[in-house]
Amino acid sequence: MPGGQTTIETAAGRTLTVYDAGDPSGAPILFHHGTPSSGEPYEPHVRLAERQGVRLVAYDRAGYADSSRHEGRAVGDVATDVERVADALGLDRFATWGHSGGGPHALACAALLPGRVTAVASVAGVAPYRAGGLDWLAGMGEGNVEEFGAALAGEANLRPALEAEATGLRGVTGDGLVEAMRTIVPEVDVAVLRGPLGDHLAAGFGRALARGVDGWVDDDLAFTRPWGFEPAAIEAPVLVVQGGLDLMVPAGHGDWLAATMPGAETWLSDDEGHLTLFEAPSVERVHEWLLARS
Repeated sequence: MPGGQTTIETAAGRTLTVYDAGDPSGAPILFHHGTPSSGEPYEPHVRLAERQGVRLVAYDRAGYADSSRHEGRAVGDVATDVERVADALGLDRFATWGHSGGGPHALACAALLPGRVTAVASVAGVAPYRAGGLDWLAGMGEGNVEEFGAALAGEANLRPALEAEATGLRGVTGDGLVEAMRTIVPEVDVAVLRGPLGDHLAAGFGRALARGVDGWVDDDLAFTRPWGFEPAAIEAPVLVVQGGLDLMVPAGHGDWLAATMPGAETWLSDDEGHLTLFEAPSVERVHEWLLARS
């Protein structure tokens, strides 16, 4: 990696683990990881960034791995952390995208850092819980319905549920994730879990949850509370990518986001799932779209 892995201190005295990969002189693209996971880059994405001339920056969100917890955070609070990361790395302007739980955080940066974010993509990202006209849980697999049901009941209900789930995720392999996530992965995503990406995701779960479930808890609570910004306020070019077979974040979330943000471009693929959109061919297209608008 050009800058490798480093630790950055926020203005509030918390620390964030930051990853700097790809082409060191390339156009900066900042990635927001899913829930739960780590920002440590997937090697095929690094090779892709090198070919595309992309400086690929990522970070572990507050509460994950060694990044300090920010208890009670809203989705929009991530913009302050990302601004600090950008300042530390000398990034005046940058594009950004997020996958799954990273999608709302990417949108937050576009809304709250309008002078710095050149373009944004939400890939398999959730919509706000109280989004008008959206049945938020409709189409989600059983595991996610149970998880967000616990989130809506509050941290006292959510934390023990996630701690129990995290126990089964620590040390698991990609193949093991198939069983652990069976109610929320269609067959197209099962195939992904049985390949190299499955092992990368499993390792990411291990890193993210090694010191506890704080980041996971805070993400889930933040998704179901006011986000601290309105997606409709985003002025930068927006891309919404969603899979029609997705059982974690159903296509209706992407439809709502696209309809809410003026001028948003939408890629809805009927035969894609949730994890297939994290494979290199999909990410290559997202990077190309962001680069063309940066």
